[in-house]
Amino acid sequence: MRIVLLGPPGAGKGTQADIIVATLGVSHIASGDLFRQAAARGTELGKLVKSYMDRGALVPDEITVRMVLDRIVASDCAKGFLLDGFPRTLDQAKALDEALVKKDLGLDMVLYINVPPEELERRLGGRSICRNCQSPYHEINSPPKVKGMCDKCGGELYQRDDDKAETVRKRIEVYIRQTAPLIEYYRNSGKLAEVNGQQSIEEVGQDILDALGRRQKHK
Repeated sequence: MRIVLLGPPGAGKGTQADIIVATLGVSHIASGDLFRQAAARGTELGKLVKSYMDRGALVPDEITVRMVLDRIVASDCAKGFLLDGFPRTLDQAKALDEALVKKDLGLDMVLYINVPPEELERRLGGRSICRNCQSPYHEINSPPKVKGMCDKCGGELYQRDDDKAETVRKRIEVYIRQTAPLIEYYRNSGKLAEVNGQQSIEEVGQDILDALGRRQKHK
């Protein structure tokens, strides 16, 4: 299956993506991971991507589309893929559709995890990550045993620039302004399945798997 996973930052897309990938055996393509990998390599493109990420702004369509389309033609995507964090704009969605049509392919389903802005701010504002092993924590949902220290390796916990309060608010504003219109775009295509993201992780996951199961039966 070829799936797009939509939802604002903090909606839990990464967690649900792991469930979907494990269940369906498709490749997980997260645009955020592609961006961070590029930034870490320190190339000219990577530095450009990082400059947008640090401001909480969307990476321009031209750059994002090029990176993602290069990824979905890899051999491990032959059996299907899950796009997480892409597309984020109507132009990106149309570019993706056009690219898939050229390969005689199309999306099977677009999953949308819906979470209100006030809940997103609460979730994102408390996130931190280990500098050594990259294990994630949250001051409310999953705090470390010792403040500022990773339970697994003892490394220092820090808050990424794009998880700080001011940047969090900017990220949500950008999402609402530029990404939310995608919901109607895909709803009109008949491929959208909306899930209540305020439920438990298990409940959200079950709703997603139920929706995927219904779509597979009708393929």
